[in-house]
Amino acid sequence: QVQLVESGGGVVQPGGSLKLSCVGYGFIFSAEDMTWVRQAPGKGPEWVATIDDDGAGTDYTDSVKGRFIISRDNTKNTLYLQMNSLKPDDTALYHCGTRVRGQIFSGQGTQVIVSS
Repeated sequence: QVQLVESGGGVVQPGGSLKLSCVGYGFIFSAEDMTWVRQAPGKGPEWVATIDDDGAGTDYTDSVKGRFIISRDNTKNTLYLQMNSLKPDDTALYHCGTRVRGQIFSGQGTQVIVSS
């Protein structure tokens, strides 16, 4: 059974940093590309970043380029999102996701609030 568990969210002041983690269970973590998606209050889901299965390739939405870093440790079945220079517009519920055998899975999410 595929399961994704996010952690690391919290309340941070503008300009601060947070590092999110996502542990994957029930699938071959190292074989799958992984993605972070966020949903701000009252808005639809927004793709944030994707990393390929071996971590060699990454891609980011324009609004986080230069501020966020997606990475993974396949020995720990863990995906990360290092978020720097946080802005109030980054406030959202952050989910990790993947596609396994054609089906999309995501976790429950971890809340990030950027506020002074």
